[in-house]
Parts: sequence; C-alpha cells; structure tokens
Amino acid sequence: MPTSTPQTNLAHPAPPRLPLVMVAALGVVFGDIGTSPLYAFKETMNPAHGVPFTPGSVLGLLSLIFWGLMFVVTLKYVVFVLRADHDGEGGILALQALAAGAVSRPPPARRWLVQAIGGLGLVGAATFYGDSLITPAISVLSAVEGLEVEAPGLQPFVIPITVSILIAFFAVQRKGTGVVGNIFGPVMLLWFVLIALAGLWQVLQQPQVLAALDPRHAMGFLLHHRAQSLAVLGAVFLAFTGGEALYADMGHFGARPIRLAWLFIALPALALNYFGQGALVLGNPGAIDNPFFRLFPSWGVLPMVVLAAMATVIASQAVISGAFSITAQAMRMGYLPRMQVVQTSGLAIGQIYVPTINWLLMAGVLLLVIGFRSSSALSAAYGIAVSITMVTTTLLTGVVAWRLWRWNRVAVLAGVLLFALVDLTFVTANSLKILQGGWLTLAVAVGVMLLFTTWGKGRRLGLAAAEAERLPLEPFVRSLEAHMPHRVRGTAVFLNPDADSVPHALLHNLKHNQVLHEQAIVLRVLPCNTPRVDAGERIEAASLGSGVWVVTARHGYVERPDVPEFIRILAYQKGLACDSMTTSYFVSRASVVDAHLPGMNPVRRALFRWLQRNAGRASDYFELPGNRLVEMGQRA
Repeated sequence: MPTSTPQTNLAHPAPPRLPLVMVAALGVVFGDIGTSPLYAFKETMNPAHGVPFTPGSVLGLLSLIFWGLMFVVTLKYVVFVLRADHDGEGGILALQALAAGAVSRPPPARRWLVQAIGGLGLVGAATFYGDSLITPAISVLSAVEGLEVEAPGLQPFVIPITVSILIAFFAVQRKGTGVVGNIFGPVMLLWFVLIALAGLWQVLQQPQVLAALDPRHAMGFLLHHRAQSLAVLGAVFLAFTGGEALYADMGHFGARPIRLAWLFIALPALALNYFGQGALVLGNPGAIDNPFFRLFPSWGVLPMVVLAAMATVIASQAVISGAFSITAQAMRMGYLPRMQVVQTSGLAIGQIYVPTINWLLMAGVLLLVIGFRSSSALSAAYGIAVSITMVTTTLLTGVVAWRLWRWNRVAVLAGVLLFALVDLTFVTANSLKILQGGWLTLAVAVGVMLLFTTWGKGRRLGLAAAEAERLPLEPFVRSLEAHMPHRVRGTAVFLNPDADSVPHALLHNLKHNQVLHEQAIVLRVLPCNTPRVDAGERIEAASLGSGVWVVTARHGYVERPDVPEFIRILAYQKGLACDSMTTSYFVSRASVVDAHLPGMNPVRRALFRWLQRNAGRASDYFELPGNRLVEMGQRA
C-alpha cells in the first residue's frame, strides 16, 4: 500500500509575476497577429483590387485596419470573449463545451440548440486546421522575401530558404517547446519594440497620416469604392488573423496578462507600424512593393529579415501547438480516433506533440509554399478559415452570455447581431478569394469535418451495438461465486466503456485461460466536458465482492487519461495492494461490422473502417506499459 498520496497532474505551481507572464504571452499568443504587418498592409494596396493609389485611399485603408483592430480584436475578443473562462481554459472546443453546459436539459423545442452548438464547435475546430496550414507558409515566406528588398538577385533562393526553415521547424517539434519557449517572449518583445519605433519614425516624418484615426475615413473609403470594397476588406482582414489566439491560448496565461499585453504592448506597436507603413508610402509611393522592410535603413534590413524569420517561426509554433491541442481534445471528446500523443514536458501538460498531425501539416505547408511561391499568392488562401472561426466564436459567446451569464436578452441579441454582421462581412469578402486559393482551406475544413462526424457517428453506433449484446456485470460476478475459476496472483485491469457490463476481454480470459486474478478491476475511463477534474471527483469505486471492483475514472479534455496513475490513486483511496509489477492491463480492440453502421453511406463506412484500422494503440493513449498489456479482438 502506498505511503503517500499519489501526485496527479492537477498540481499548479505558484503563478509568476504579472510582467513575466505578459512577456511570455507575447511569444505564444501574439506571434500570429504580431507578424501580420509583414504582408497585411502591402496586400491592401495590391493594384489587383482596382483601388487607385491616392492619399485618400491610403488613409481609408489605415482607418479600416485601425478600427478593425479596435472592434474585432479589442472589443470583441479582449473585452467580451475572454470572459468565457471554462475553468481557466479557452479555445473553440472549450467555448463549445461551455455553451453546451449552459443549455443543458433544454425543453424539447430547443433540442436543436444543443445540436447547433455542437456543430458550431466542430466547424470552428475544423477551420483551425486550415489556419494551421496557411500561417507557417505565409509567415515564413513573407519574412524571407525581405531578402529581395536589398538584394533582388537572391529572389531564386527565397523558396529553397523558406522550405529549409520549415523542414527544420517541423523536425524539432518532437523536442517540445519547453527549451526554446523561454526565448519566445523576449524575441517577440524586441520585435514589437522595433516595429513600433520604425513606424513612429515614419509617422513623425508624415504626421498627416494620423488623420486616419478618424473613422470617417474608413466609412468614406467603403462608400467611395463600393465595387472594390469587398475585395479590399479581404486583404484588410489579414491584419486581424491571429486575433482568435487571444482566446485560444487563455489557458496558458490567463485572461488578465493577455489583456494587458495586448492593450499596452501589442496593439500600440501594431498601430504605430501600420501607420508608419502608410506614412512611408504617402511620402514614397514606390515603397508599396514591400512597405514593411522599407521602413528600415538598408543596413537594418538583413537583421530585420533574421528577426522576422524568428518571429514567424514563433507565430507558426503557436498555431502548430494549437493544432496539437485541438487534436488531443477532439480525441478525448470522441471526435477522432486515438493517435499517439507525446508529452514533451513533465511540468506543463499543455506541451504535447502529435507525430501524425505534425508530419501531415509539414507536407501540407511545403506543398503550399512550393505551389503558391509568394506571400501575395498565399494571401488569397488566407482569411476564409479564420473568418468562419470568428463567426462561430461570436455565436457561441452569445449563447454563453445569454444562458450562463444571464445578461439581458435584448442586449445580447443586439451585440451578437452587430459582431456577426462584421464577421459575416469579412466571410463574404474572403469568399471572393475562394477560386484564387481560398478553396484550399475550405477543403481542409470539410475534410476534417468529415473525419469528425464519421468517427463520432461510427463510434456511437458501435457502442450502441455493444450495448445490445451487453452482459450485466453484477449478476455475472455472483455467478462466479458459485463456480469460482482458478485464481492467480496479481491484479488485472479490464478497460471497458461501460462500468455495468462484463468486459469482452474478461469473458475471453475466462474462456481461454480459465483463470481469474485475485484482484480484478473493471475500469471505465470517462472524459468530461470540463478542462480538468477535481482530485476528489476523479475516482469512483465500488466492490462487487470476490476481489472484483468496478471503477470509473474521470479526466478533463486537457488532461491525459493516465490509467496506471488512476490505479495508483485507487489503491491509495481504497487500501488495495496494486503492485505495478504484478498488474496486467486487458483491452479489447473493437471492429464494428457494416451491419451495425446504419445510416452511413458506403464512402463513410469505408472511411470509418480505415480510421479503425489505423487508430493508435490503447497502450499509447492510456499510458499503459506495453510489457503488461493484453489486447484482444472484438467484433461488434
């Protein structure tokens, strides 16, 4: 019997000081939006939009960017969405769980609301994968393109250098971000300081650019360029991509450090840099070919290219880490089959590595760079996925404000309609770029949605088929007492999705080996719709007699389902002798036959069977020791 309470992954160290957390947040939360000045303003002035270059158009575009940052990022995300704290966690799946919990047990007339919430969460998560492909490609490529400013002869080397950086970036993912993470914050702080100073210098040269602070310039631009406005808004939206990360990464740092870092560091630096780029092109229209790097003197371009490459790698790291986290959450919520998840830090549970997702993303990102070959071409594929994610965030936050926070219904409806109108305007603007490349991220999102829904439905049908053939556990244990099989030493843990039925592996062990361990534990691992589960609620156990225990172990969607740790906690709480060296784990690898998949067309059935065959091993997912694992087949 253990002599001390087992350590779980719920322990939280004392929080560091606020300024240090703010700096750390700069390196993770603001990497994406912080590198948008590399390409965003340049794309708004793209001649392909049909907007003539005039001082009035420059001021109008700057006004659109500034007030978009204030409305979409500051007002929507920083003021409102960051309030949607799900036990300290953020992100679209956390928001979905929060909204679903807010409307739990609705009247029959509102059952559609629960289904709609689930669908919105999945759509937002699916579109995030499209963002995960585009962000590394466009960010790193736009940084390396800075070499062309002072050395046009290096243009043929831009693609090879970009590809080399990206290959190295994905290759080191398995090492985790713990070691290099310490420099992320200071690098991004230096980045924001330098881009702010460069922009401020140009603003001082052309102070008339500050007229763009008047929102009438934004409205005047939209009214004057009606036909071209939607196309331009698709480029303006590039300045806001990454704003969704403020909420997605809330669980790492908390809402307050993110708010302060945005209001006092990131937002002022971005505003100064965009206004600086506008001031530069007002004084030198020829600088529009790359206004960001032309902010700096010739001797500073190469150092800024290096710093920009580091900043874009940091931005890419944030979105790739987000893809790993969403994958792990989707697996634990039953939307994806098991995959190998590697914990890269013994201290931070959020630092994980999913090899399958890493290599798939690397292949996709490299194909994008080689296929599109420039950040301007890639910008056509960027934005549509993020804008859809922002719409789903608005709608889900509205549900939370109405049902959970109990805000005034009329005020919530008015706010949701206002934010949704702006979001849908950007969705419409970005939809104009579908044929030029936006189809790619939509195709990725549709493919991911197909995986989510196919696996989720197939899994539910398989469990229903197994339920129809279930054998109640308690009567079975009583029947064993009358005809007790041979007992062997040690503990056997039988993983089973149902705590009240006999595990398939237990039946086959009795049938073929004709033995029963002196201690048998039927274990159900239950994922919960909360990020974490309190230690006191983690284990629920009951003895059925004859050394048989039925146990339910709960874990949150950001926690690892560590079965050996669950058994150690059980042993401590119940005084059981569970020696790790004499404990064996029995699992069933289910295979659902076509007859038990009604309502699924042949294509989805084939996809579900393929997902089943390639699902990760239980030993990897449940942290089971491979040398004490017994896996048995099962057809449901």
